[in-house]
Amino acid sequence: MPTERAIGLISGTSQDGIDAVLVEFDDGQFQRLLATHTGQYPADIRARLLTLGYEATPVTLAEYAALDRAVADAFADAALALMALAGVGPSQVRALGSHGQTVFHDAVNIGNSLQIGDPSRIAVRTGLQTVADFRRADVALGGQGAPLLPVLHHALFASDEQPRAVLNLGGIANLSLLPGTDPNAVRGFDCGPANGLMDEWAEQHLGTRYDADGALASRGTVHEPLLAALLADPYFALAPPKSTGRGYFRLDWVRARFAALDTLPAADVQRTLCELTARSALDALRGAMPDARELLVCGGGVRNGFLMQRLAALAPASLLVTSTEAHGLHPDWVEATAFAWLALQRLDGGAGNLPSVTGARRAAVLGGVFDP
Repeated sequence: MPTERAIGLISGTSQDGIDAVLVEFDDGQFQRLLATHTGQYPADIRARLLTLGYEATPVTLAEYAALDRAVADAFADAALALMALAGVGPSQVRALGSHGQTVFHDAVNIGNSLQIGDPSRIAVRTGLQTVADFRRADVALGGQGAPLLPVLHHALFASDEQPRAVLNLGGIANLSLLPGTDPNAVRGFDCGPANGLMDEWAEQHLGTRYDADGALASRGTVHEPLLAALLADPYFALAPPKSTGRGYFRLDWVRARFAALDTLPAADVQRTLCELTARSALDALRGAMPDARELLVCGGGVRNGFLMQRLAALAPASLLVTSTEAHGLHPDWVEATAFAWLALQRLDGGAGNLPSVTGARRAAVLGGVFDP
């Protein structure tokens, strides 16, 4: 295959921005990021998407349809801004991979994962062949539909020299286990909450979308009874494959497990939620891959300096905690790059899932193709 370009778009469970990347691939292998851009939802759309994701209020079909279109427009705007920044037109980009916005995920009880953001509208507005709806084929095959990142983590970061793991800190935390370069040995799963819970608490107590650099958390003290109550949740003890979403790990979940939450100092709660993220991720890694020697961290949580400090402090001496940037890809753009890669996989007829990760009965070509 020749050198080619693809765009990847994603807004994760934190919904703090629409990440857009223009990526160059050579023979299907990642070469470099050509341009990056972060788009934003209008404030009213973001607020409604958050409540929809929490299943906090009912939604009519008309409102659902309007949100589907609004998300598509925000994604298309992000892609168009990226193309303008890079100085490229549709003829210079082979495909656009859109993850869309997840509004529901329950692959076990309901057997579905819903992402909105009408891909036909994105295709028409950008002039690009668009690939979307990546998760449901895997779910139809009995898989979790998530996480999808391990397949790219393996392609980018696996090494036979030492066992590695990749920790993606989005709204939810997920781990990719890479014992070597054999793709059949890759494992991965959602290990617990990450930015989502801390962002919720920050919005309530700081009036900001997030706790910048973990400043509020750094002023607090871990409340051990609260931490113990949260870590006792059965999800953490479940064996992989497993996946979850922001609809599970939310402040209502915290209050249900610790009724006195709102009597605690705000900084202590934030410190405890930060500790929960670090502890649950490292506990999961210790249980699933105790011989890991390097933990590569990506996602928005890397920008939380205090969280990164806690990961390093809690990790065993034999485990080096670093950013994916040390291995050639900035942590902010790993997820979006994955969907650029998955779009090309779809067009070339290659599998996009790893059954060893999701639990699907077989590997499958993921996503639907939408022409401009």
